[in-house]
Amino acid sequence: MFVVMVLKHNISLNTLPLSHLYAFKKSRFLASFAKYAEHKPLEKIRNIGISAHIDSGKTTLTERILFYTGRISEMHEVKGKDNVGATMDSMELERQRGITIQSAATYTLWKDHNINIIDTPGHVDFTVEVERALRVLDGAILVLCAVGGVQSQTMTVNRQMKRYNVPCLAFINKLDRMGANHKKVIEQLRNKLYHNAAFLQLPIGLEGNNKGIVDIVSQKALYFEGNCGEIVREDGIPTNMRTEAQDRKQELIEHLSNVDDKIGEMYLNEMQIQEKDIKDAIRRSCIKRAFTPVLLGTALKNRGVQPLLDAVLEYLPNPGEIKNYALKENENETSKVFLQSERNDKHPFVGLAFKLEAGKFGQLTYFRCYQGRLSKGDNLFNTRTKKKVRVQRLVRLHANQMEDVTDVYAGDIFALFGIDCASGDTFVSNSSLELSMESMHVPDPVVSMSIGPKHSKDRDNFAKGISRFTKEDPTFRFEYNTDSKESVVSGMGELHLEIYAQRLEREYNCPVILGKPKVSFRETLRQPCEFDYLHKKQSGGAGQYARVIGIIEPLPSNKNTIIEFKDETVGANIPKQFIPGVEKGFKFMCEKGYLSGHKVAGVKFRLIDGMSHCVDSSEFAFFQAAQGAMRDVFEQGSWQILEPIMVVEVSAPLEFQGIVVAQITKRNGIINDTDASEGWFTLNAEVPLNEMFGYIGELRSTTEGKGEYTMEYSRYSPCLPAIEEQIIRDYQMSQNTPVNVQKKA
Repeated sequence: MFVVMVLKHNISLNTLPLSHLYAFKKSRFLASFAKYAEHKPLEKIRNIGISAHIDSGKTTLTERILFYTGRISEMHEVKGKDNVGATMDSMELERQRGITIQSAATYTLWKDHNINIIDTPGHVDFTVEVERALRVLDGAILVLCAVGGVQSQTMTVNRQMKRYNVPCLAFINKLDRMGANHKKVIEQLRNKLYHNAAFLQLPIGLEGNNKGIVDIVSQKALYFEGNCGEIVREDGIPTNMRTEAQDRKQELIEHLSNVDDKIGEMYLNEMQIQEKDIKDAIRRSCIKRAFTPVLLGTALKNRGVQPLLDAVLEYLPNPGEIKNYALKENENETSKVFLQSERNDKHPFVGLAFKLEAGKFGQLTYFRCYQGRLSKGDNLFNTRTKKKVRVQRLVRLHANQMEDVTDVYAGDIFALFGIDCASGDTFVSNSSLELSMESMHVPDPVVSMSIGPKHSKDRDNFAKGISRFTKEDPTFRFEYNTDSKESVVSGMGELHLEIYAQRLEREYNCPVILGKPKVSFRETLRQPCEFDYLHKKQSGGAGQYARVIGIIEPLPSNKNTIIEFKDETVGANIPKQFIPGVEKGFKFMCEKGYLSGHKVAGVKFRLIDGMSHCVDSSEFAFFQAAQGAMRDVFEQGSWQILEPIMVVEVSAPLEFQGIVVAQITKRNGIINDTDASEGWFTLNAEVPLNEMFGYIGELRSTTEGKGEYTMEYSRYSPCLPAIEEQIIRDYQMSQNTPVNVQKKA
């Protein structure tokens, strides 16, 4: 009724009291979204993610987007004094710590376009949340801090976008902060991330003097007025900025002409380039990932968000502009099948389950629909398990709130209840469709800790919690170590494991004890080692006979985290049906190395020849033979231990630079780069993960609490001899099996 009154009497929104404006926007949003069931055309849909380094302002930006689009009626801060927290940080732990732990999905409307948004964590410990979000999105906003610029996790996010070929806009946030420098950030974007980037906007003042932005394309100044910056006022460009605005427009055209043939031809022929020509060129280049538009603002001070939303509609692709393929297994090869993105039911449904979450109503499975339509009550088939399931409840998500819908179409992100599956499973509406979508990349855990319930009465709750968390998060692993007789959890970092320990206590009322962090070392060969092993066993009845001949050799350093098996046999000495047994035996032995009990990696098993018996040979016999060959190589080969190396970025006041450098050097770190500005310095180094435990306490105590650091996994590299010997001796003591350290290492 209130909406009707406002529209009927043509009341200006600018004259409404703030409370009435909220009511109008919320009512208008709900009324507009009631039409969602009529399914908007592809051109009116955007699926975007918001990704960045820690504390760049992702969640704050998402909060502003939801407010300006009428999705929420009031804004809350990530670390606000009202203890409410941001909408997308729905977990209590997220609100207390002021960080994002789980990616959160929502949807909203802007200028008659439906925008699905996923807000992702910044910490590298929760990097799998970013991986699976980018896997199903069509575009992204890369948020950069105007002070910090391109940081370590920014590079990780950039690599993830490149892996899934996701077009992006760059948004330089926090122009109001002391030391803000947008020009430095765009140079880092070009030099560190190798983006062909150019400004679409310029700031009108920096730090405390920031008043608005200049739109370079339209050559207008934009000011954000009202209590919450909801009124965007256009004006002429300030006199002192007109020359710079023209120069930046020329620079923008030059960057575009390098990657877009149409505008390049206009530029060479000195034709007049209109505003529409520039926008069309930006869109074409951005979708091809050949150009990155750079926008500016300060989400906290409510400036620059609405133009960013306009840029999402104008420059990022709709689901129909992205080519999605499914894989189809034929007899001897895998072919690609192009998925039709039309929003109708002419084609069978194909969807990807990209995230699992246990809610109060059971398992909630997040989906992206790539083809066809899905309705409540339909049947789905899991192409991996071949199981049939019925869609009982179909929901759209807004953080931790759900809204039921009856249909979803290609391009939509939604969720289902009661679907038993794994993250990365493909679902189709027709059981005859043998299709599977390419799954997301899941990094291996790098840190392990022993874990156990504090009280024995909590064992059931402990088992329930661990079972749920390992299913939800593929980077969180749990196993029982039979040698040490303790349960071990593995993850992407100390913070990752601490968060799950706290969640066990909060959500399952199960306090736990975490042991000292342990690093996931690896064992590898220094040089090739030949083997010739005969497995022969006769004990009445059918015997076992298998002989394997070959060589095990180290892989190059860029492949030292994987193992490879190569069948190079010629002829019928080993029948082909027994080869899988050899491979299984090799991989089984790689689970536990000889020097330290850690996994074997970076080796290649080349099976060159062998022998079999017409009666006594079997796949199991060759499985045993491969194990025997590996035991021989353990004894005879020259082995070494690899450790994970982390890229560490430390930020602290300039006066503490000498102390920080000394700390990193003492921890066997190699300093790659240092950069100083505005009284602060940033240090980039490579440090073994084993040396980084407890560093945050040391850093803060020596920098008066002002120092911070982030780290992410880089690669595996050989240990120092002293560290290697200590690891081997510790393993000897735990196993009571002496190993000749000098001989083996």
